[in-house]
Amino acid sequence: MATPAKPRSIRLERRRLLVDGVPRILMAGEVHYFRLHREDWADRLDKLAAAGCDVVASYMPWLVHETAAGKVDLTGDTSEYRDLVGFLDLAAERDLLVIARPGPFVMAELKNEGVPFRIYREHPGAVPLGWDGKPAGSATLDYLEPGYLAEAEQWYAAIMPVLAERLVSKGGPVAAVQLDNEVGMLSWVTNTPELTDRTLADLAAWAVRTWGRDGSISRYGADPGDNVAWAARWRSGGTDGGTEQQQLAVHYDLGAHHRDRYARYLLRLRDVAVQHGVDGVPFLINLHGTDAGRGRTFPIGISQLSTAYAGVPQVTSGSDHYIGDLTVENVPDLYLMNAFMAAVHDADQPITSLEFEAGTGDYGEDLSRLTSPETTELKTRLCVAQGNRLINYYLFAGGHNPPLDEPVGDGNDRIAFTGERHGFAAPVDPEGRLSPTYPGTASAVRAVRGAEQLLAGMDEEYDDIVLGFVPDHYLTEYHHPDSAVRRRQVGELERYRGMGPRDILVRALLLGGYSFGAVDLSSGSLDPAGPAVALATPPVLGLAVQERLATFVRGGGRLLLHGRLPVSDDDGSPCTVLADALGLRSTGVVEGTPHLFPSVRATSWAGNQPEVRVGILEHLTTKTNAHSTNPTAGQPAAGGSAGQPAAGEPAGLGEPAAGERSDHRPATGESAGLPAAGEPAGVGEPLAVDVADGSAVALDVAVPGGGRAVVLACDYPCHLDFWRALVERLGVRRRIVVEGNTPGLVTTSTADASGQRLLHLINVAPVPQTFTLTTDSVTLDLGLGAREGVMLPINLQLEDAVLRWSTAELDGPVDGSTVRLRRTTAPGSALIETTRPVTTDADATVTSTDQGTLITWPSGATTTHLTIHLT
Repeated sequence: MATPAKPRSIRLERRRLLVDGVPRILMAGEVHYFRLHREDWADRLDKLAAAGCDVVASYMPWLVHETAAGKVDLTGDTSEYRDLVGFLDLAAERDLLVIARPGPFVMAELKNEGVPFRIYREHPGAVPLGWDGKPAGSATLDYLEPGYLAEAEQWYAAIMPVLAERLVSKGGPVAAVQLDNEVGMLSWVTNTPELTDRTLADLAAWAVRTWGRDGSISRYGADPGDNVAWAARWRSGGTDGGTEQQQLAVHYDLGAHHRDRYARYLLRLRDVAVQHGVDGVPFLINLHGTDAGRGRTFPIGISQLSTAYAGVPQVTSGSDHYIGDLTVENVPDLYLMNAFMAAVHDADQPITSLEFEAGTGDYGEDLSRLTSPETTELKTRLCVAQGNRLINYYLFAGGHNPPLDEPVGDGNDRIAFTGERHGFAAPVDPEGRLSPTYPGTASAVRAVRGAEQLLAGMDEEYDDIVLGFVPDHYLTEYHHPDSAVRRRQVGELERYRGMGPRDILVRALLLGGYSFGAVDLSSGSLDPAGPAVALATPPVLGLAVQERLATFVRGGGRLLLHGRLPVSDDDGSPCTVLADALGLRSTGVVEGTPHLFPSVRATSWAGNQPEVRVGILEHLTTKTNAHSTNPTAGQPAAGGSAGQPAAGEPAGLGEPAAGERSDHRPATGESAGLPAAGEPAGVGEPLAVDVADGSAVALDVAVPGGGRAVVLACDYPCHLDFWRALVERLGVRRRIVVEGNTPGLVTTSTADASGQRLLHLINVAPVPQTFTLTTDSVTLDLGLGAREGVMLPINLQLEDAVLRWSTAELDGPVDGSTVRLRRTTAPGSALIETTRPVTTDADATVTSTDQGTLITWPSGATTTHLTIHLT
C-alpha cells in the first residue's frame, strides 16, 4: 500500500457532499484498469487530471478477479489486469479520489454482467423463472437466492478489506463505494419477473402481512397457502381465471414485492461491506432507465430502488443516463430525472450521476451516431444547477478486453462481447488518443471548477410550482403477454405519466422559463400554503395519492392537472376521490385517428388563440353533487358514479374506442363546464372547448376552502405563451423573465444562505440567442451562442464590495479582493459596488457610474480569462 496521506472525511449532509467539512462537487471519470496494461494507467490518469477531474471511478469485476481455480486475485499475481491494489495506489499517488464500483453485477458489456460463469453452473436455482415458469432470457440472477447471495458475500469478503484499508478516513483514496449496479434493470428490460418457488413463497408471506390471508384470496383469487394455485396465478399474471381487477392487482403487487426484495438485497450488501471494514464513506446506488435517447422511462429505476436508499443515512442514489445530444426534445427528460431523484431523497441526500454519458456516442462502432462535442458541457451545466454533487463521466477512457482464463467457445473468448477494443466512443480512446469530445469534457469541468466555491454550497431556486411524482405510475416493469387489461393499463400509464401526454407539461414549463422541483406524492403531506402542484396523470391514480391531493385542494392548495381525469385505483378498482373533490366528471374521450382530427380552442381568457389539433381530448363537466366525497373511500356510490367504468367495462379503462364519441351530455339544466346554481363562483370556468361540439376540455375550478385547480384534459400543443398564461391563473410568476429569445433557452438559478446567486443559462437550440433578462432587480442584455451555456454571478460578496452582476462566469476561487472571470470572444461587462479602486489585468475599461464601478471589455479576447482586483 502507498504511504497513507492525511486522513479525510467525506459525508452527505444538507444535500451537500462535504469533504473535510467543506462542500465540494467531485468530478470523476471512469477508467477501467482491468482493460489496460499497467504501463498505460499513469497516462490515462494524467489525462483525467488534465481534464480537471479529481476523482477516478472504476468497476471492479468479480468475473475478472476470480481465477479459473476459483481464487480471487486483487494484487495482479496472476495477471496485470487483476492488479486492483496497484491501480488504487497509483491513483493515491496522483492525489485522485476513487469511486469503487465492485458489483457483484457491473454490466459494462462484460459477459454475465461481470458475474463468473461458474455461479450460473453451480447455482441453477438462482436463475429466475418468469412468466409461465420460463427461465429468464438474460444473465440476471435472483438476488436473494441463498446460493448466489452466499457467493456474493464471499466476493465482498475478498474485496472489501482491500477497499477498507484505503478509505479516505485512513489516508487512502477510496471516497465512496457503489452497491451492486442497476439492480432490477435486466428483469425490467426483458419483462421477466422473478417467480421461482422460493420467490413465490416469499411473496405469499408478504401478501399475508400486507393484506391478510382472506384479503389476499379476495385480491388475487388465489390462496397464499395453496402452493400450486398460488404459483399458477402469479406465473400466469392472473390470466388463468382471475378477473381483470385481480390481474391488475397481481401485476401491481408483483412490482411492489420486487421493490421490497431489491431493498433487502442492497441493504444486505451494505451490511456485509460494513462488516468487512468499509464504513464512514457514502454508499451509492446506481439508477438505470434511459432508453433510445430519452429519459421517459428513467423513473422506473427510482420506483424500483428508492426503498433501498430513501432516508437511509449516508446512502444516496446516482443517475445512469444515455440520451445523446441535449435538445429541446430531451432537455425536459434530464431536468425531470434530476428532480424526481431529489424528490425521494431526505434532507441530507444529494443527487449524483454515476454514469454520465461522455464521448461520441458511437457505441456500435458503426458511425450511425455522433454526439456533438458541446453536449457533455450542456448536460453538466444543467445537472450541477440542479444539485448534482458528483459527476462520473462514463466512459472516460477506453481500453481492450483481455481473454478469459478458460475459453468458453462463444466466438471471442474475451471478458466482454464488444470485441478486442472497448470504449471506442470515449473522450480518450482505447489507444490513448484524445477524441474530439475531450476538449468539451475539459471545458465542462472548467466551468464547474470556476464556480465550485459557490456552487457546491448552493441550492436550486424554484418558482412557485412543483412537479408531482407518483412512483406507482412507473411500476410498469412487468406485463404478462396474455393480459390485455394490463397491457392497456401500462399503455395509458406510459402515455400520460411524468411529463404528460406528448411530454408537453414539463417541456412547456422548462422552456417557458420556469424552474421547479418535484414532490413525491406517495408519502407525506402537501402544504396547501406551499407551491402549486403540477401533475400529469393517466386515469389511474392511487387512492392514497388522490386523498392527499383532495385534502390539499380543499385546504386551499393549487393544482394543475394535465392528462386524464383519474377514475381508478392502481389495482383497477374505481376511485374518484380527487374528481369528487374538484366536482368534476368525464363524459367521454375523443381519440384522434387518421380520419378524425380532434381540435380545441382556448376561450376568451387566453386572448385570440387559434384552434389547435390535439391527439386526444376528454369532455369534462361539473357534477351535480360537486365537491362531495365517495361514501366509502375509493369505492363508487350505490349504482355507480359518473366518471367511473360502466358495468362490464374493464376497471378504470372504460373509454370510447378510437375515434368514437361518447353520447353523454350534461344533464338538463347544466351547461358543460359551467357552475350549477348555488355552486361557488368560478367553479368550472371553461378554459378550452372541443371545437366539434363546444364541450369543455379544460376547466378552472374553485374548490371550497380556497383551493383552485386548473384541469387540462387534452394534449394541447407546446405554445409557450398559452402555457405561461395557464400557469399564471394559479398565481405562479416567473422569477427569471427573459424576453426576445427563441425556444430552447433553459433558465434557473442557485443561491446560498447569504443571498449570493448563480444564474444558469443553457441554450440547447441550434441557433444563437439574444435576449433581455430580468431577475432580482437586475436587467441584462445578453447573448448566447448556439448550444452554449453560462453561469453568471449575482450579488457576489467581496471585501467591502459586492459584485452585482457579470456577463461572464467565474473562472476560479474568489479571495475577497480578486475575481477571475472566464473570458470568451464576445464582449462583456460587470458591475461592482465598492469604494475601493478597481483594476484589471487585460484590455478592460473601468468606469465609475451611479450604480457602481462598471468594467467592460471588447470582443475578440486574446486571453481566456479576465482578473478584476480591488486595491
